[in-house]
Amino acid sequence: MLDTPAQPQSANDAGAAPKVSFVSLGCPKALVDSERIITRLRAEGYELTREHVGSDLVIVNTCGFLDSAKAESLAAIGLALKENGKVIVTGCMGAEPENITAAHPGVLAITGPQQYESVLDAVHRAAPPQHNPFLDLVPPEGIKLTPRHYAYLKISEGCNNRCAFCIIPKLRGDLVSRPAGDVMREAEKLVKAGVKELLVISQDTSAYGLDIKYAESQWGDKQLRARFLDLSAALGELGIWVRMHYVYPYPHVDEVIPLMAERKILPYLDMPLQHADPNVLRRMKRPASQEKTLERIARWRDICPDLTLRSTFIVGFPGETDAEFETLLQWLDEASLDRVGCFKYEPVRGATSNALPDHVAEEVKEERWHRFMKAQQAISARRLKRKVGTRQQVIIDEAGATVAKGRSMADAPEIDGAVYVASRRPLRVGEIATVKIERADAYDLHGTAVGY
Repeated sequence: MLDTPAQPQSANDAGAAPKVSFVSLGCPKALVDSERIITRLRAEGYELTREHVGSDLVIVNTCGFLDSAKAESLAAIGLALKENGKVIVTGCMGAEPENITAAHPGVLAITGPQQYESVLDAVHRAAPPQHNPFLDLVPPEGIKLTPRHYAYLKISEGCNNRCAFCIIPKLRGDLVSRPAGDVMREAEKLVKAGVKELLVISQDTSAYGLDIKYAESQWGDKQLRARFLDLSAALGELGIWVRMHYVYPYPHVDEVIPLMAERKILPYLDMPLQHADPNVLRRMKRPASQEKTLERIARWRDICPDLTLRSTFIVGFPGETDAEFETLLQWLDEASLDRVGCFKYEPVRGATSNALPDHVAEEVKEERWHRFMKAQQAISARRLKRKVGTRQQVIIDEAGATVAKGRSMADAPEIDGAVYVASRRPLRVGEIATVKIERADAYDLHGTAVGY
């Protein structure tokens, strides 16, 4: 449940603004959808509360990517119905409403992802707004569900790829890019509101602009193309941290590495590679040729020696042989990626991979996952150990009396490691400190602030 400001328990006082309890599940892209809905609700005078009990209604923004995520979403809907009774469902799982109504026929309304108007219409029917334009003011940047010092910036929706294990295009449609000028205006509003780090997200960030033929749009006194390189360069002019996520390694990604070397954007690249064996990749129907990825990584590190590379992989994909898994482990050792996540393959209803032959036994998936994670832990520890003795810029996420928790340029929130910082004075959340790194463990760094 979202960490929204607590409100009085009674939602039905005469003249009181309607209260909405909001649950946001899934990835950062879904979180941005939640932010947009909440911004609209606050603009219309609705209050947000942590508690289902006493609210006028509950909105559940669901995730429908994996069966385990669907189960979590159904459980959240069930809890909301039990504690409140008036529930509106939106998000990815809303693209398959029959699955929701089969389990919970009592929900008020179901909408799919990005259907903001339908969500608002359902809210209006269940709890009409009582808007006071003199009291219900929304900041220009909208309502954000992340801490004040960082924010997600969604540059496109949907995806043109048809990976065998993925149903995102069925849920969210094909690629729809935002005009570059619109993206930059949102980014500027966030910076003015105090955001010090932008995390650029989409389903396929490096495909940005393809659907609109990289069209130009007005930004300030110039025209800006909707192209990955151009947008990266423009964001790099804002003077804050800019972190790139979900970047498929298309050839033109090479052009962005010099911007990282110059610190225009963070030297950090999140590439969801999923596997390394060419046969598995073909069965996965993965986009972008990965046969020369090792060579390109070497070139990127020549250009930007402190580049951080993060990726995710799947083990136990249908038909994955022992030899193909060994190829993945060998590739992992050669690539020496800094940050890696690994998932055991899970069938998803509607995914074409379900029809592939030779599904891998669960105990084999488990064994391979443990071997993969053990191998990567050693790599991560080795990469982090190289930073001992260096000075790193660290943005503070959690304050402490003597030790604060933060992240270096190599660490994205929620998914990567942390830097624990001892300091002579308490560090403030959002502050960027210079930290001398004194020791490292498998995933985190520890050091002392030497500059503020």
